[in-house]
This record gives sequence, structure tokens and C-alpha cells, in this order.
Amino acid sequence: MAVDAKALRIEGIYQQNDAGQFMLRVKLASGLLSVVQANSLARLGQKYGSGTLHLTTRGSIEFHALEYEQIPLVQRGMTEVGLFSRGACGGAVRGISCSTGFGRGFNHSQVLGRKLLMYFSGNPYFEGLPKKFKIAVEADYNGSRHLIQDLALVYVGEEQGEARYDVWIGGGLGRAPQAAILYQQQVPEKELLALTEAIIRVYAANVEPPKRLKTLIAKKGEAGLRRLLDAELATTSQVCFSDSFDKTVLPVSGECADLKLLVPVFAGELPAGKLEQIAGAATAAGVDYLLVTADQDLALLPNDQARRKQLVAALSTAGFAALDEPQRVMRICPGNHECRMGLSATRDLAKRLRQHFTCRLNGHELAISGCPNSCAQPQLADIGIIACKRGAGEHDRCRYDIYRRTNEELGIKVGESLTEEALLIHFEDLL
Repeated sequence: MAVDAKALRIEGIYQQNDAGQFMLRVKLASGLLSVVQANSLARLGQKYGSGTLHLTTRGSIEFHALEYEQIPLVQRGMTEVGLFSRGACGGAVRGISCSTGFGRGFNHSQVLGRKLLMYFSGNPYFEGLPKKFKIAVEADYNGSRHLIQDLALVYVGEEQGEARYDVWIGGGLGRAPQAAILYQQQVPEKELLALTEAIIRVYAANVEPPKRLKTLIAKKGEAGLRRLLDAELATTSQVCFSDSFDKTVLPVSGECADLKLLVPVFAGELPAGKLEQIAGAATAAGVDYLLVTADQDLALLPNDQARRKQLVAALSTAGFAALDEPQRVMRICPGNHECRMGLSATRDLAKRLRQHFTCRLNGHELAISGCPNSCAQPQLADIGIIACKRGAGEHDRCRYDIYRRTNEELGIKVGESLTEEALLIHFEDLL
């Protein structure tokens, strides 16, 4: 049977290789999943696909190497626990990412991200967009991920009992990285839904496929984009979320970084059986939720220090060691191991870097992308590596660009079209 791979994208499915296998991306609400959902995904992952689940930098989980006939079975299992993949790929509002630094606005960002996800997912008025539209709700400015989104809402505090957000638009990475611009400041939460709708409609009406919102800034300039948005907002209904009571997702409010427990996952590659073990340990310690972090790890947030100690003990018994030691940040996309766009074996390169520079990597944030799409967000790392060229012959090997970030802006390119040998030398110099 012929499969229309392009039509599958809106369902969160990409064709993964020439063998006809597929990737399915689970569209999590702000990277959050319950232990019940985690157990379900773990069981599905052990039964279908590669047996390993991939954690993404936007807080999603992917099944890899699915056969076409397995897709409906995975979808059915997801539906049983309230999960879905609609709009996780294709021209739609993608999964709403949230910062996982557990800062002061963490609970606010989680709740708002969940509302936005449910509103835009499967909404036909916001599908069929020129390309993907990425929204992030950030608890603070740590990590600077607001710079790379089509729309970023950054929590900046409360006024008269209502959360306020700075609004950034038009960011993106890829072959032409562009930092977002600050559009409005201190916007009340009740105004954000209408503002988001207006921004998406301006994007859909003024950008040709397959371009992102950032191209409209290049075409019209910041002043031109602001005029288009002002005109759209003048005709936009002031729709807002209606709440009968204050919502909360996790049991801790305010600063909660001291309770966070991070389970490191190299390259975001998590065997499905390991996820089941983590969920079991969480249940035993009375922890109800897991979070996929922006650095492709898993985080758990117990209610108090007593439960945190219990959770550490349960995870240690399950074989997860050194949970309280400082963790090395390494964001790594699947590369050509599992992605048709991949130009290099990113995980192999990461292992070589870790082997050669294991001690000197401590305190440095590293990101490796297997192609210029930059899914690992290399321009936001202290040192970022992008595979930029794959040779046609056996001896014409992959080349890499290398980026260095020293401030709160996007990293800048400091090495271009390097062989792996030259990359290692340049990398050592940067360290």
C-alpha cells in the first residue's frame, strides 16, 4: 500500500528512512507527563519501534523505527492515557515548550503552556500554516530560549494578582539563525491568547510556505511587522481563558530548584524499559509526574526533601547512580543514526568528545546537531557544533561548523567547514 508520508506530518509522524519506517512524536503538555502516562509510553516503546524513546529539546518524546502498521496501535495506546501527536509535526502550532529551570514562574508557565497546547492542538483554524510555529512559555530568562521561538512568553512577575509576561517574536535557528525581537513587555496573562491568535494569523496570511515567521521580519522589517500586528489586533476579539479557580500542575510553587531531581539521559536516548523503572521509582516515592527537560533529561519534583531522599534511594536501587552530582549538559540530536536529514553520527561524535575531554567538559554546555536545522540548539550552548556538509565519497568526510557563546545572545560561528580532526583541535582550544 502506498503511504502519503507528507500527509502524515500533521499527525506528528515523519518518514524516518528509505526502509519505510516512521518517527512518531508525542505532543506533551509543557514536557510534563504523569507516571501513568510514562508507564504507558514505556510499554508501547518496548512493544513497538526501536525499543528506545527519544527525548527532545522541546519537551516531547519520540518513537523511532515504527512500521506503518504499528502507528495506529501506538496512537490507540496514547489515547488511552490522554496523550496525542496531532500537530507535533507539519505546518501547525507545535508542542508548547516550557523552561525546566524551576524558577519563580515555573508553575505559572506550566499552567499557561498546558492551556495553550490544548487550545491550538487540532484546531483547524491554526493548521495548514506555512511551516511549523513554535511557542515557548518561559519561567524566567535563564537559558535564553526565548530567542529561538516564533513566539516566546517570558514570565516577569505579578501585578494586582495577575501574571505578566514579556512577549518575543520572530526567532529561529536553522540555516539562517535569527534572534527574536521584544514585541511587548509586561503583558497581562488575560491578553495573551488574543495576542497569540493575531500573531499566528499574520504569519499565515503573509508568509509563503515553507518559511518561518522570522522571514517576515527580514522582508518587512520590525516596523513593518508591528504595523501588520497592530492592524490584526484592531480586529481581533478579546478572547481569553476563563478560570473558576487558580490552576496548578505540580505540588510545589515558587522557587523549587532545590527539590528537583535530575535523571541524566545521554543524547536523550532512553530505553523504554528504563522509563518504566523511573516511573516505578517515582510511584514508590509518591511522585506523580515526570518532566522532559530542555536538555533532553528527565526531572522529577517531589513535594519535600523527605520524599526526595526516598526517590533517590528508589532510583539508586533501580541502577541510576550519582543523581545528586553536578550533571554535564550535552544536547545531541539523533543525527544520521535515526534522521533522514542527519549528516553525521552525532552520538558517536559526542562519545569521542566525552572520552577525550571528560574532565574539562564539566561546567561547559555542549550541543551537537547533525544538520543545519539545529534541533539541539547549538547556538544556545557554550560550545555548539553543527554538521554542515556530508561528502559524496568515502574519503570526503563530514564537515562541521563550531559556535561559541559568551553572552546572552546567540552564539557566533568561530570555525567553519572543519574536518573532525580540525574540530577536535578547535574544541580543545575553546575549552
